Amino acid sequence: MSRPPDRATPPSLACLTRREREVTAFAARGLTNEEIAAHMVISPFTAKTHISRAMTKLGARDRAQLVVFAYESGLVGVRDGSHPGGL
Repeated sequence: MSRPPDRATPPSLACLTRREREVTAFAARGLTNEEIAAHMVISPFTAKTHISRAMTKLGARDRAQLVVFAYESGLVGVRDGSHPGGL
């Protein structure tokens, strides 16, 4: 089945650093910047910076669109929020 013509294919996540992919995966699982920071042992400001850079690189206009990119790219799974990297 093909996608509707007005829906763009999301760009690859290859442009993101490993840390940006990590925070994107955590955001897709519903974690706040503070929760992401605790999991990654970084400051909340650093978590926010990684989220902002990932959004910029992917052209995401908001955090919700970043989450959509994470799911559509396969970074996280639909069933349980897991992803291939084991994060």
